[in-house]
Amino acid sequence: MAQQHLDPTAGPVAGDTLEAYLQAQATEFLRALRQHRETGGATATNGAEEAVDAARALRRSARRISGTLHTFRPFLDEGWSEGMRPELAWLSGTLAREHAYGARLERLLAALHRLSGSSAFPAQAPAPDAHPGTHPGARAQLPSEKGTLTVGAAKAGALLERQLTLARTRAHSAALQALGSSRFHAVADNVAVLASEVPLTASASATGLKPLAAAAEERLRDAVAGLPLITAGHPYNAEALVHGLSADTAPQPQDSPWHQVRLLLRLHRYACEVRFGDEAPVDVRLLTAGQALDRHRDAAEAAAAAASAARTPRIAPATAYALGVLHADQRHEVEAARFAFQRAWMRETVGTP
Repeated sequence: MAQQHLDPTAGPVAGDTLEAYLQAQATEFLRALRQHRETGGATATNGAEEAVDAARALRRSARRISGTLHTFRPFLDEGWSEGMRPELAWLSGTLAREHAYGARLERLLAALHRLSGSSAFPAQAPAPDAHPGTHPGARAQLPSEKGTLTVGAAKAGALLERQLTLARTRAHSAALQALGSSRFHAVADNVAVLASEVPLTASASATGLKPLAAAAEERLRDAVAGLPLITAGHPYNAEALVHGLSADTAPQPQDSPWHQVRLLLRLHRYACEVRFGDEAPVDVRLLTAGQALDRHRDAAEAAAAAASAARTPRIAPATAYALGVLHADQRHEVEAARFAFQRAWMRETVGTP
């Protein structure tokens, strides 16, 4: 692609850099797809690590392609770009659910184990070995070496295991169906075309990437400015816990802005990848802030799962109490993650390298 005279501060020609990045991500996507097909489509449920790695690579490439199409959409054919983005988001979300449910269950069982070894749960008689309705693996998931498990904690763990294992199984089936669908084949075909030809607009050869990358950073800064960072400067925010203990099943009102910041931080990071590629300097503060927001998302979703389990009809009071304590524990984790983000961000505002 021929380069034209540019503003020397604008960076490399957008078309060249953008084309190289998207083609590289499309190639990674196709390589991961081939690897996934070679493993027979197995996933975490039957322990095929190669397929798990392939699915993770598919998600990674799909997210980066989608994020790049969003940030740099003025440089790409509008109709093509707007048609691709939702399909890539659908694929990435579908493939992520199985892993998310598994990780959530592991997190909640580990927290129950930790809590049941403290004074958080009142002393009760240990659960019988064959209590009706108790999952046979519940006691194995929550061993009693570090303290006798209470009836409430054991039953809460069994309930969570049943619910989240079922959700994970359904997500696994949905992922397999998605990968065999005509919708996915259309996505794969479009990515294959992208690997060889990127539909750039005329403006992509007349300017640099810096203005649009800077706009992505500015959107991130504006979103962070709207967060209650002063409140997050305290390790515990009682207001969030009070909202969580209500009977309202709607998502936490305080969580959405933080999830949005997590998305915008990811888009900012991808924009830096596009501009600088392998030469992009590692911004430790950017990584630390992103990790804190990942922990925030995981804890918020785990708390929601505990609250949902506590609404199960006809569960014993001890089980509901254990789930309530678990929910509060995860909301504490949410606040700790916000505190960590606040410290990372306020130490030095994230900037584009």
